[in-house]
Amino acid sequence: MRTLFLCLLIVIVSLGPSVAQSPASRPIGSSARTYCNPMDISYRYNFEQLNERISYRSGADPVIINHKGEYYLFVTIQGGWWHSKDLSNWQYVVPDKWPMEDMCAPAALSVRDTLYLFQSTFEQRPIFISTEPEKGKLKFYNRWLPRLPKDIGPWDPALFHDEDTDKWYMYWGSSNVYPLFGAELDKNRNLTYAGNNPAEAYKAMLWLDPYKHGWERFGPNHSDPFKPFVEGAWMTKHNGKYYLQYGAPGTEYNVYGNGTYVGKSPLGPFEYAPYNPIAYKPGGFATGCGHGNTFQDVYGNYWNTGTTWIGVNWGMERRIVMNPAGFDKDDQLYADTRFGDYPHFLPTKKLDTRSGPGREDLFTGWMLLNYKKPVTASSTLGTGPADTVSVDRVADENPRTFWVAGQNRAGETLTTDLGAEHDIRAVQVNYFDYKLAIFDSDSTVYTQFRILTSTDGKKFEVVADLTKEPKKDHACAYVEIPARADGRPVRARYVRYEHVYTAGKHLSINAFRVFGNGLGKAPAPTTLTAKRQTDQRNVDLSWKKVANATGYNIRWGIAPDKLYQTYQFWNDAPGTFELRALNVGVPYYFAIESFNENGVSSLSEVVSIR
Repeated sequence: MRTLFLCLLIVIVSLGPSVAQSPASRPIGSSARTYCNPMDISYRYNFEQLNERISYRSGADPVIINHKGEYYLFVTIQGGWWHSKDLSNWQYVVPDKWPMEDMCAPAALSVRDTLYLFQSTFEQRPIFISTEPEKGKLKFYNRWLPRLPKDIGPWDPALFHDEDTDKWYMYWGSSNVYPLFGAELDKNRNLTYAGNNPAEAYKAMLWLDPYKHGWERFGPNHSDPFKPFVEGAWMTKHNGKYYLQYGAPGTEYNVYGNGTYVGKSPLGPFEYAPYNPIAYKPGGFATGCGHGNTFQDVYGNYWNTGTTWIGVNWGMERRIVMNPAGFDKDDQLYADTRFGDYPHFLPTKKLDTRSGPGREDLFTGWMLLNYKKPVTASSTLGTGPADTVSVDRVADENPRTFWVAGQNRAGETLTTDLGAEHDIRAVQVNYFDYKLAIFDSDSTVYTQFRILTSTDGKKFEVVADLTKEPKKDHACAYVEIPARADGRPVRARYVRYEHVYTAGKHLSINAFRVFGNGLGKAPAPTTLTAKRQTDQRNVDLSWKKVANATGYNIRWGIAPDKLYQTYQFWNDAPGTFELRALNVGVPYYFAIESFNENGVSSLSEVVSIR
């Protein structure tokens, strides 16, 4: 069982004609509430590799639940959960009881005033409930859910309550041998399996079919013939239809995504959605977005969560992401991953998703300003391969390369030169756990730093200071830069990280990312060609490079007005690519846009393949 094995081993700006304007009600500056993937939570240090002395923070398989108008986030092997009132500020909650082996890929569900919680297992394990999850209070609901036959699970479970029928269900599976399973649960017997024989209570829901579904193939860019894994079940009901979602083909690859089957009843039969995958992000900094859940915020907007991979200290070193999602006018389920690891607004109202992503886009339009721009450090540790441990690696958009300071002491700095003055809107600092010996996130584990800016590289001013907030760990620290008193954004050429504190022997950062807007022009549009191969799962793409572009988004979908998928490339890519993520028998439409520090071009002419 793959997940078992793994767990055990383990603002409004003009951007060019194609960019939709952010909601007009959004203010600019410190009052604007934004977020940036990977999510900024206090990822816990993992204890599983204590005997091997391998230390790392990790988080995977997220489930976010809207419970009584507030949010609860459950993540694999975290010893507890997080609580938020706004999807931005997350506070870690220590529960009053917890499984000794911790929880992998937990199921969570809110029904009326009660939150239900259940861990992945192949044994008998309890279902917990809580009416006060913000206080960490848990009670046993079903102390021993009956065991299923050997190797069946339930691993990677998901709980579902059908409000229309008041019936309860569970879905599960994590394997490249078995399918996803489903079963009805009996609420009158504390959510045990319906019927008298647990061995007959479940049935197969869906299997992977990589011979027809290109995106279900294993490996980086679907290039490995190894049999893929299905996992991460989740159920969403919309307009009388049941969307059974799943993650594939493997957590350690850039193509880890979410798909869905659609049925007319909770236990099927289900039909494969031809527009799959519904959530897919193979390019950029935080690649992969599989194995998560779909939830609605307090305004009724949909979101899709998932897992992104680092995998340097240990194969299962991961982070989590959250992307806007929705159903379009044809009830097509999608997640918007375009610029998915750039800052996005958090909505303050119900958004109209009937036209798909873009009509009321949450993307701030704040571009990455320092991709491969010069960076200097106060010191660099003199060990480690130069191609991975050097200061320029904090600006290469690769989470698997990093900088290590000479010492972990206050005053160490990173300074990036943007080459010209830009409007600075936000900064993200992603820390890397380089040769640490931390296996428990206690009170000594927290993060503090300052962000300074300068126009001349000599005189710097502090524009953000984490020493002013309560001590909290930020493995993926995201900080909005407040506007000045007159409402204008901070304008600077140089941006500096000044270190104050992190736990452990070494200070190491794998990404120092500066967001905002340049003062020049967005790049010119470009053109794209697409030729489908004899193997219909593959298409050969090529595009003409634009001189002043930083990168390109190739966008595609099953109709000219449904270009919901995005693959981001940097300008140093060759300009050709074999996309191996298509479904056999489905026509597709493609277009491309170029972008730089100043904005995004108009979208190219849409081309079709049959």
